[in-house]
Amino acid sequence: MSKDAEGAGFRPVVGIDLGTTNSSVAYIREGTPYVIPSPEGDVLLPSCVLIDTQDRVIIGKHARDGLVAMPDRSVAAIKRSMGSTAPVTLAGKKFLPEEISALILKELRSYLIPIFGEEDIEAVITVPAYFSDAQRRATKRAGELAGFIVERIINEPTAAALAYGLNHSQGHKNILVYDLGGGTFDVSVVTVDQGVLEVRSSNGNRQLGGEDFDWRLVDWMAERVQSQFGVDPRDNLRARALLKDLAEHIKWTLSSENTATVESPVLLVDNGTPIMLSTEITRKEFVQLIQPWLNETMALVSDVLSQANLTPQDIHDILMVGGSTRIPQVQSMISEYFQQTVHSEIDPDLAVALGAAVEAGLKSGALSESGLVVTDVAPFSMGIAVAEPLSAGRWGPGFFSPIISRNTTIPCTRTTTVTTVDNGQTEVEVEVFQGEDRMVANNFALGSFRLTGIPPAMAGEEPIQVTFRYNLNGILEASAQIISTKKTQKIVVHDGLERQSAASFQASQARLESLWAHGPEVTEQEDALDAFDTMEDEFGGEGDMLAGVVPAGNQSDAANDLHQEAEITLADLAPYLSHRSPKISGKAKLLVKNLEAAANQGNLAALQDALDEATDLLFEWEASF
Repeated sequence: MSKDAEGAGFRPVVGIDLGTTNSSVAYIREGTPYVIPSPEGDVLLPSCVLIDTQDRVIIGKHARDGLVAMPDRSVAAIKRSMGSTAPVTLAGKKFLPEEISALILKELRSYLIPIFGEEDIEAVITVPAYFSDAQRRATKRAGELAGFIVERIINEPTAAALAYGLNHSQGHKNILVYDLGGGTFDVSVVTVDQGVLEVRSSNGNRQLGGEDFDWRLVDWMAERVQSQFGVDPRDNLRARALLKDLAEHIKWTLSSENTATVESPVLLVDNGTPIMLSTEITRKEFVQLIQPWLNETMALVSDVLSQANLTPQDIHDILMVGGSTRIPQVQSMISEYFQQTVHSEIDPDLAVALGAAVEAGLKSGALSESGLVVTDVAPFSMGIAVAEPLSAGRWGPGFFSPIISRNTTIPCTRTTTVTTVDNGQTEVEVEVFQGEDRMVANNFALGSFRLTGIPPAMAGEEPIQVTFRYNLNGILEASAQIISTKKTQKIVVHDGLERQSAASFQASQARLESLWAHGPEVTEQEDALDAFDTMEDEFGGEGDMLAGVVPAGNQSDAANDLHQEAEITLADLAPYLSHRSPKISGKAKLLVKNLEAAANQGNLAALQDALDEATDLLFEWEASF
């Protein structure tokens, strides 16, 4: 174990960049973030998984080679599917996207054994700032399946800014983080002021990155083959994989050369005739192919500046993050827009992992003397479904009323007041959503609960106060109170940090352990695939997964829901039991004792009081550290 880790008095904490193209892991060593290499000395692990013909799992560069040789047994860019419940077929077997990601993370975990041994390791894992609730939750689940303890998910631009801010925390600077990776694009405005790093605004597109550029080149090459031979190579699985590999090499070549030569003597064989590809492409032609995506990134840059009330002239430094920022047109476009050169002191491929290590160091105490404090923002607006007046006496349901707006600094508490819409109405359904659309149908559903016992009155005369509390770990507490009676109901939504059902998690764990430990026995694990149906039934599609929800009109389940919330809260309190502050650790132990006692006695009132006290302190502590 490193000196820093021992001195902190905590379990080891590492930072992980789980990337679309490459992944890496880093930690704090003697006060400096350090990327941990593979046994072969590589600091980047290609995010590719291969199950070979002997059912052995291969991760990394050899798996990347298999994308061409064995395309039906290989998978890449799985990050783009995170959050989906649709299984991915690999070597004839079905896996959830987070299970594939867990294989990549497990490989990274093996790099840590020479440093930390076999003990428990906590991981801070990064995600694109614009990842949805379901995608963040899937990322956390992948880390847990790989054997990590995952209590913090942070945004990639925030991590990159931390990597920069560790050595540039003095004075006042506005920084733009332009993060163009293999599968996602994020841009954030960050202000560093005397050691306080504040994310001012974020935006992005979770389906825009180098992968799109590659596939546009694949189309370009395929169209040339089709015009010459009358055959579309994209219809052949191996030829399509070969074109994708060629596209990546074209992109790399054009980052340093003005022209790339493309040669494939035998792309495929059609009715006994070899189909070849021989052509050239210039950097100018490549830029024309990808210009629509580059234009979109600049529109998002303009948006985050507007959200932060800044102009291009107000930006002091620009951080370029992600391998796709090596494209010369990207750098010249940014330099021209801001009229300044971009920062290249931090490797764009490693910036996110290094920043995640800084966050890990702040969390573990390894960087407690750095004086660095970071605040982030809510990546999406969060609010409730409301009815709006359409005409005299008519109301239209399904409108979205934001309570916490996008780019609000977290942790935060926001309150709004709504009223009943019908005469004599005695209950309301509070539906919680995440998104930016005016209609809730186009946003992500996070949860709902029913508030009953409203005194009968004329429509609009009985006010109800709805309060949202959102903390650094992405935990949203939504509550509603009848002002006249003070009756309150609430839910706790774990935004990206929900512990999903034990049955589905254990099924995933069993499937992966068998795959690693027993190789060929993976073919006998079909029974475990029933977990996919279980997950579909329990959670539905993306955005429909709920945590800690009191089902509408089903008060008989209230006790079960309180106990479930208590279990989640106990897990949230666990890190504070060994806190370096005796006052905090002592209070955490008392809260745990009160929660367990109330739960064991079946005293729901006492349990609710203990939960309220614990939640209040968790929010207070999160805001302090």
